[in-house]
Amino acid sequence: MTRAADADFERFVQANSTPLLRFAEMLCGDRHTAEDLVQQALMRSYPKWHRLDGDPLRYVRRVLVNRFLTSARRRWSNEVPSDPVDNDWDQRSVADFAGEVQTREAVLGALAGLTVRERAVVALRYSQDLSEAETAELLGMAGGTVKSTASRALAKLRLAPDLIDSTVGGHA
Repeated sequence: MTRAADADFERFVQANSTPLLRFAEMLCGDRHTAEDLVQQALMRSYPKWHRLDGDPLRYVRRVLVNRFLTSARRRWSNEVPSDPVDNDWDQRSVADFAGEVQTREAVLGALAGLTVRERAVVALRYSQDLSEAETAELLGMAGGTVKSTASRALAKLRLAPDLIDSTVGGHA
């Protein structure tokens, strides 16, 4: 790749790593697995970077989702993701941090009750703010399937005991 393409990729990684990590964590429910997914997606995108036109985030997001779906299919039946861990300590107050952790654990716990497909649809639609058509294209399914899957997933999430209504309920 050229130096300009390398610099462009580096700027992309710096600007999008955190949002991609949050998205990946919503998909898999585990911080360490999410870090691996993001790294794999970026590694697979780098060699093709100079050929990407338009929206590179869309391409990287698609690679990330495909890696997640592939790993979910290969997961051993007895393998369970470890508990989410938060390493993002900063200068906020302990109360702010504790509230965020509690909310995040409630959301990740509720998402863990969804199927892999439901989790992918919810993460793309509501975390990444993609349309039904964009989600359908990225996951390779019909728009109606996205709509019905999202509806089922949101119904399950509304029943989650520890999930704060305002966290997901506003997107129904």
